[in-house]
Amino acid sequence: MGRRPVDPPPKASSGGESNAANRLAGFVGAAVLAAGLVVAPAAAPFPTAALIPEAAAACPDAEVVFARGREEPPGLGQVGDTLVNSLRSKTGMSVGVYGVNYPANISIDSGANDMSAHVQSMAVSCPNTREVLGGYSLGAEVADLVTWGRLPPGVDQHVAAVALFGNGTRRLSPAFAGKTIDQCAQGDPICGRGTSWPAHLQPAYIDSGLVDQAASFVAGKL
Repeated sequence: MGRRPVDPPPKASSGGESNAANRLAGFVGAAVLAAGLVVAPAAAPFPTAALIPEAAAACPDAEVVFARGREEPPGLGQVGDTLVNSLRSKTGMSVGVYGVNYPANISIDSGANDMSAHVQSMAVSCPNTREVLGGYSLGAEVADLVTWGRLPPGVDQHVAAVALFGNGTRRLSPAFAGKTIDQCAQGDPICGRGTSWPAHLQPAYIDSGLVDQAASFVAGKL
C-alpha cells in the first residue's frame, strides 16, 4: 500500500466550520471509493456467445448427400426421402441430409461438382460426420461420377457408404466397391435388367423393399 500523502496543516478557525467541512469531504471520498468498488466488477468482461466455439453436437453423426432423379423437384426426391427415413429407423445415430443442388435435367456434371464440394466442406466443418452418397436414376449417375476421382485424396475417407438406385452408367469405382450398394429393380431397362419402363420408376424401388435393403447396408457401414 502506498504512503499516504501528507495533509497540509489545517487553517486556523474560530468555529467548527473547518471540522465540519473536513468530515463532509471524508464522507464524500468514502462514498466515491465504495461506488467504485461496486461498479468495477460489473465492468469486467464476460465471455459472450461469439467467443464460445460452435458445439460439436451441431454436426450430425451421419449425413445422406443424395441426388434426386430427372425432373424431380428440388430436394432428395422420393427415393432419397425413403432412404433417409428407413436409415433413421435402423440406427440411433443422428442423420442429416443434403439434397444435391443441380437442374436434374440431362447433365450430371454440375451435380457431381456440387456433391463433391459439399462433402469437402463437411470434411472440414464436421470431420467426424460419416458421409453417405446416393442418387436415383440421373442422380445415381451423379453420385457414381463423384466416386470416380471427384473427391480429393483423403476426403474419400469421410465417405462411409454409397447407395445407387437405377444407375444407368452400370460401372462402380473400385475405390468404393466395398462401400457401395447398387440397386437395380427387376425389369428396369436403365440399369440393364429388362425392358419395362415402369420398373425404373420410384415405386418399383420403394415398394419392392430395395430402398429399405440399401438402408440396412448403409447402417452397417456407419
